[in-house]
Amino acid sequence: MPIYAYRCEECGFAKDVLQKISDEPLSVCPTCGKSSFRKQVTAAGFQLKGSGWYVTDFRGGSGGSAAAPATDEAAATPAPAATPAAETSAPAPASDAGKAA
Repeated sequence: MPIYAYRCEECGFAKDVLQKISDEPLSVCPTCGKSSFRKQVTAAGFQLKGSGWYVTDFRGGSGGSAAAPATDEAAATPAPAATPAAETSAPAPASDAGKAA
């Protein structure tokens, strides 16, 4: 059940109330008895916890799939070995020993 914040417009009394979504909003202030007790608009205060959820999943960033959690396996997988530049470049030039001077 959600917790709603209420505040009296007359006396300023504030209270958080645990209510069902289907319950009627409160209207009578428990302190002054006037019908000026109103539900306040507040930000949602929840955090997803458990396996598969990370605090940083939905905080913007470098793009990509924000919902896909990072795993240790991805970090542990070695990158393919780079081929040395000498093996991938053009063949070595012919030696000068065979040329006539």
